[in-house]
Amino acid sequence: MSIFRNQFANVVEWEEFRDDMIFYKWRNREIKKGSRLIIRPGQDAIFLNNGKIEGVFKDEGEYDIESQIIPFLSTLKGFKFGFNSGMRVEVLFINTKEFNVKWGTKNAINIPAPGLPGGIPIRANGTFNFKVNDYIALIDKIAGVKEQYLVEDVRTRITSILDQLLMKWIAREGKDMFNLQANSFEISKGIQEDLDMQLIDIGLSITGFNVMSFNYPKEIQDMITKNASFGMVGNVDRYQQISMIDGMASGKMSGSGTASDMAGMMMGMNVANQMMNQMNQNQPNQAPSQPQAQADGQKKPNFCPNCGTKTGEANFCPNCGQKLI
Repeated sequence: MSIFRNQFANVVEWEEFRDDMIFYKWRNREIKKGSRLIIRPGQDAIFLNNGKIEGVFKDEGEYDIESQIIPFLSTLKGFKFGFNSGMRVEVLFINTKEFNVKWGTKNAINIPAPGLPGGIPIRANGTFNFKVNDYIALIDKIAGVKEQYLVEDVRTRITSILDQLLMKWIAREGKDMFNLQANSFEISKGIQEDLDMQLIDIGLSITGFNVMSFNYPKEIQDMITKNASFGMVGNVDRYQQISMIDGMASGKMSGSGTASDMAGMMMGMNVANQMMNQMNQNQPNQAPSQPQAQADGQKKPNFCPNCGTKTGEANFCPNCGQKLI
């Protein structure tokens, strides 16, 4: 008799496990007498009966369903296996790991910026992390209507609203539109909170969101790079001076012939004079040299300090004989 009973035994497990799959359904099968449940690391097993959760099992291992699982089920505690009949129940396996996903904007986002009517077209990329945190919501909104749910499904859901969230938080926290990376932490934190509110209804939680880089159009990026290299962000005069010097040095200034060369020389001399004047203005006032000070101090008086007689260049006063300096 035991030989026949073993023919009805089966194993309840996540077959063909996929690392990018959020849950797996073991369904439409009869659990027979002697059946076993296998829970692997990173998995939880949920027993469902008519869509209602009967029990959640989180400890990895291998279990005898009749003796170790059924006694803990909500409404099936009294179920007894018959010889030819089994228990029809659905088992949902949940992937409990934290998923790490890369994201990137498909199209440039026009961020409003002062002085630029059309805004600045910006692209961004980074990563986000999520995990399942509410089994009831997941079953109600996703697992109850879908056979499977993949990481790519979550990525698609997030990227559909990410452009609007980037615009919102860049405008709010992007204090310097030409150096958004400096405020990336605040921008990322705000987006994470909004995304978490979007996914909480389906039982998922955003555990991390990171902006790795903001990408500007080439023209703006070249300007930012040059400004940074010369340390003159916000100083247009110095930027123009250096740009002109670069143009003359590289031979990329427009024009040709003697007139162009002379114009280049005159502009170069003008810039050089301006830079020299600025350097002179920045230098501290220096005391007169020692020889000059001595010469100034030894200058002979025109009148005798003793009697007031005009002396001219004489060494002694012609009236009283006072020695002059």
